[in-house]
Amino acid sequence: MATNTFRLFTLGAYLFLLMGCSHQEPETKSTIRPVKVFRVGYNHLESATSYAGEVRPRFETTLSFRVAGKIIARPVEIGDFVKKGQVLAKLDVSDFQLAVQALQAQIKSAVADRDFSKEDLNRYRELLAQKVISPPDFDRHQTVYTNAQERVASLEAQLKQTTNQLQYTELAADRDGVVTALTVEKGQVVAAGQPVVKLAQLDEKEIHFDIPEQRVADIKTEQQIDVTLWSDDKQKFKAKIREISATADSASRTYRAKATLLDGQEQARLGMTATVWFTSDKNNQIVAPLSAIFTSQDQPTQQKVWLVDEVNQKVNAVPVQMGVALADELTTVTGLNAGQLIVSAGVQRLKEGQTVRLPESKTLVSGVQP
Repeated sequence: MATNTFRLFTLGAYLFLLMGCSHQEPETKSTIRPVKVFRVGYNHLESATSYAGEVRPRFETTLSFRVAGKIIARPVEIGDFVKKGQVLAKLDVSDFQLAVQALQAQIKSAVADRDFSKEDLNRYRELLAQKVISPPDFDRHQTVYTNAQERVASLEAQLKQTTNQLQYTELAADRDGVVTALTVEKGQVVAAGQPVVKLAQLDEKEIHFDIPEQRVADIKTEQQIDVTLWSDDKQKFKAKIREISATADSASRTYRAKATLLDGQEQARLGMTATVWFTSDKNNQIVAPLSAIFTSQDQPTQQKVWLVDEVNQKVNAVPVQMGVALADELTTVTGLNAGQLIVSAGVQRLKEGQTVRLPESKTLVSGVQP
């Protein structure tokens, strides 16, 4: 009996001790985390924005015949350099030559009728003076002469037109240039105005590129830019914005821009891929490392950084806005001041007001101070 009483007493004391320990746990201290920091400062920036483009001629003309016919010759090929006046294609001239011959014969007949009517009118003028015929009879013969005279003039005009059409059977280059496209072959029958040859002038070349709508306001005509070719991206050429489209492309929602090359005409061959560079100087921009910027779950769209209180060595989150991405994993930011200290690594493991341990060496990566 005494033994059982002792056992119950021992068990109760043990439970009492356990309950007492559960209410006297020591206060958990917040973890002090070592952090890497960045001293916010200014940086002199020379930012460059690039767009892909293509080398195109300033003037490119589609040439076609002014008359219809069958092509009997096309002595040029794509890529051929041609001179002004050089024949590019010919049509069969048989029908046009026959038309010229027919009109020449009609003119001879009309001239003979006109001359006979003129002599006949002179005789009737004498008879009218002798009062052998009446004035209405004379007027009738004068009208016949006038009709014969106008018929000759009409046929001569038709002959000139047909002669011109005969000359139009040869398609000649209207300028020095290079053939960039051919749409017909020898033996093909073409209509008047149908595209035959595309001729590009080589003395002025351009770069055509597309600008997104959010950047079109930053680009102006006559603006100086740099151009590099994908065939040799180490050499830069000067160019000038000549034209910016007034409306956006319905599919890509971009604006087509054209820049005139000021040098590099020989190196820039038509159709080459080029890169257009827009460089702008931005002084005294606040920079921060990309690794310092984070977003929280409750505000996923708000970018923040951990600002370090150097006296208490605690952190608190402040909102910022990212700007232009730079080299060395840096970016421009707004919302910070030069000289402030921010956490640059391990930002996702910190909490608001958490105590941190700064580097003992105090050697902090920083931007350039003004």
